[in-house]
Amino acid sequence: MPRVKRSVNAKKKRRKVLKAAKGYRGGNGNLYHIAAEAVERGLAYAYRDRRNKKRVMRRLWITRINAAARINGISYSRLMNGLAASGAGLDRKVLADIAVRDPEAFTRIVESARASVSAS
Repeated sequence: MPRVKRSVNAKKKRRKVLKAAKGYRGGNGNLYHIAAEAVERGLAYAYRDRRNKKRVMRRLWITRINAAARINGISYSRLMNGLAASGAGLDRKVLADIAVRDPEAFTRIVESARASVSAS
């Protein structure tokens, strides 16, 4: 069996890791072994935080909707209950955007939710 020389592939592998670690602080960006660990850890954090980001954004939307609802004299839970009862197909992301950008439209949404809660 012929001898396999790994120089090209080994250098390519190291170059790939060091490129991914570019900009890391201290030895994390320069030393291969440490950089490999830092890149692996960074990828793990990235994977985890792509999921956490969804939770964080939902919490932000709920906070914004609640604040705007309280300004209009209704609690978040009653607003959401009223919207579900009225059959409005607005999700939290859209509601939060309306609450921030167009308070008059949000007030109309609150009124429709309030009317559907009192009707049922």
